[in-house]
Amino acid sequence: MDVFLMLLVITALGVISKNATVWMAGLGLLALRLWPGDQPLAWTEQYGLKIGVIILTMGVLSPIALGKIPWSHLVDTIKSVPGLAAVAVGMFVAYLGGRGAGLLTDQPTIVTGLLIGTIIGVALFRGVPVGPLIAAGILSLFAHWLR
Repeated sequence: MDVFLMLLVITALGVISKNATVWMAGLGLLALRLWPGDQPLAWTEQYGLKIGVIILTMGVLSPIALGKIPWSHLVDTIKSVPGLAAVAVGMFVAYLGGRGAGLLTDQPTIVTGLLIGTIIGVALFRGVPVGPLIAAGILSLFAHWLR
């Protein structure tokens, strides 16, 4: 299937499912695809994930920067069972994300399946497109059984 057509399908899935994240990403990639030369797409491929993670992290940390979460709340979190569970889950997900980044680098052919699953999850199940990195991390835990 032609690249342009695949991006149109992804964009259409986003519109049909009313998921702005998918259709905006699809339109953005269509625009970059139509841009003369491959430099913007190559730059997006090389730095897009890093920049996206930085922006996501800034969004998560912005309540602290705005003063909406005082230091005492952070300390209280560590003192509660749900807070400690949240810290543990956060650590595990960060670990999975690190493993996922490694898997995506080492086995780029896996990316296709993860992207398809993420697009379906975002478009049809109202998921959030942070899935490929964590999905790759989970997949890396089971990769030795899949060979």
